[in-house]
Amino acid sequence: MLQSIGIPGLILILVIALVIFGPKKLPEIGKATGETLREFKKSARELTDEEEQKNS
Repeated sequence: MLQSIGIPGLILILVIALVIFGPKKLPEIGKATGETLREFKKSARELTDEEEQKNS
């Protein structure tokens, strides 16, 4: 997915995010996004493990 965006697209997205949210809010948004993805991966891994245990 990211391969189709390219470097210019990523730069444009970052500039738009800076304009909308400002430089002070951007690290907070990044941290919250990272925590959300981490929790999602953890939950998905737990569900997969439970399913494998049921099938064993």
